[in-house]
Amino acid sequence: MMYRLFLVASILLLAVSGFAQKRYFTKTGVVSFEASTPLETIDPVNKSAMSVFDATSGQIEFAVLIKGFEFKKALMQEHFNENYMESGKYPKSTFKGTIENMQTVNLQKDGNYPVRAKGVLEIHGVKKQVSVPGTFTVAGQTVRSTAQFNVLLSDYGISIPGVVKDKISKNAKVTVNCSYTPIK
Repeated sequence: MMYRLFLVASILLLAVSGFAQKRYFTKTGVVSFEASTPLETIDPVNKSAMSVFDATSGQIEFAVLIKGFEFKKALMQEHFNENYMESGKYPKSTFKGTIENMQTVNLQKDGNYPVRAKGVLEIHGVKKQVSVPGTFTVAGQTVRSTAQFNVLLSDYGISIPGVVKDKISKNAKVTVNCSYTPIK
């Protein structure tokens, strides 16, 4: 009787592990944005975005600490955190969604695969449904993702004072680059 119980438990364990989800992770994703005008160059970079995606379900999540954006000018970084993004009140930006066409990505074969992520982008405490095109590049055990999209600042409650309104674009071009490795 004990032998049969052990055999059944072993078969169930093997069956469940065969359906285990394959997940990929990074904590060094690079997120940058460009909101320059002819009067001012605004192009900060954050090199510590965290992201995870599940290759089975296509679920994907990102988190970026707002204070992690580095500017070329310290005063610009201070104004960004205190006046525009209010990073003390809204410390991070997130995206939670799904890669809609994950089934077209072959993680066993090197190559470039166009993808589309659909989900909720939260910036400055405001959540908006978005759909973003991107690319997954498979090279061995590493999966790189790239995406580029525009964010209208007013859509996320980010107001620009009249004094500097000509120095900051109302539309920020966001670029995301991540290099994922499998979670073991």
